[in-house]
Amino acid sequence: MKLYHKILLGLILGIIAGLVLGDKAAYLKPIGDIFIRCLRVIVVPLILSTLITGVVSTGDVRNLGKLGFRTVAYFMGTTTVAVVIGLIVANFVQPGTGLSLGEIAAIQRPETVGPMEMIVSMFPINPMEALAKGRVLQIIVFALLFGAGLSMTGEAGEPVKKFFEGIAEVMFKVSDIVISFAPYGVFALIAWTTGKFGLDILMPMAKLIVATFLACTAHILCTYTGLIALIGRVSPMDFLKKVMEPALVGLSTCSAAAAFPFSMRAQKQLGVPKKVFGFTMPMALTINMDGTALYQSVAAMFVANAFGIELTLTQQATIVLTAVLASIGTASIPGGGLIMLTMVLESVGLPLEGIAIVAGIDRILDMFRTTTNIFGDNSAGVVVASLGGELDREVAATSLDQLEEVETHK
Repeated sequence: MKLYHKILLGLILGIIAGLVLGDKAAYLKPIGDIFIRCLRVIVVPLILSTLITGVVSTGDVRNLGKLGFRTVAYFMGTTTVAVVIGLIVANFVQPGTGLSLGEIAAIQRPETVGPMEMIVSMFPINPMEALAKGRVLQIIVFALLFGAGLSMTGEAGEPVKKFFEGIAEVMFKVSDIVISFAPYGVFALIAWTTGKFGLDILMPMAKLIVATFLACTAHILCTYTGLIALIGRVSPMDFLKKVMEPALVGLSTCSAAAAFPFSMRAQKQLGVPKKVFGFTMPMALTINMDGTALYQSVAAMFVANAFGIELTLTQQATIVLTAVLASIGTASIPGGGLIMLTMVLESVGLPLEGIAIVAGIDRILDMFRTTTNIFGDNSAGVVVASLGGELDREVAATSLDQLEEVETHK
């Protein structure tokens, strides 16, 4: 069996096991926790090494500027489209209508973080501290500066360059080892999620879940595959198949960081050169929050419906603007999703108590958000590489089975 078949099987069996075992499925959770820990231990050295080597391989620092501009522009554009799609679906479904709120749990309002504080927090005081605490955005800033300095050093920097290239190759091999255990980790995590929530909690919030699912699916199948076909000139079906592994891992773990090694592998299978995905993927891990931004618009409409508040077109436009800006601004802030939803609700005067309503099923909704983000992460590499004329279309057009057969022979 191919790995993605095993992961899908683990997902299905996990759902069945969770429904059968109920609360007892919690005994399986340690297996999933170990799997996530193994994945997360890879992320920091992988980001640091691939980003530094990616920056050095661009050659001229000006090329790095072009690559950075294309990447950020792509994420800003797709995030805007995601929020609009979320609002369109939410207006059609009206997810909060007919909901009996009952008692609303008290929530603790998160501290407001100013724009300048967000920008300042991106720059590390101590790079070792940033690495130790896994502050991804700070690691990226340090890696960009270090990589730019290394590319300007010339011959004297060659040993350092080879050192980080060696680390990157070693981490790819470590990733392969951990990835092979994915079906078991996915099984355990999905069993725990299903056993904990069951079907009872889903029914009262079914419309919100359906609206989020429909919006995320529409964004993946229309926006991403459309851009892949038009700009990347890659078959949408090939793209969806090759990104299925990281998407399934993201669905079960609710962590784009856990899916990061799988996404790096998918980028190779899509024909994206290392110097491109070594830059776009670490950036995507912090900047690309399409699924989260899309969810904010659906959640805002849900809260408005639940409290009987009619949102005007101007207010909905405000939601679009706030969600897009907040998705980037809160990337480096712990608990950024909560802060982001607070900002969106406050921007149009919606009651913050609405956050407590959706908190109960946040894990379920997070599965959709993370999966959407992962498809967006991988689409960015293809589009950016294509715009730079660096996409290997022969590899991109090769089927997943053929690529895995070649990899096995190697």
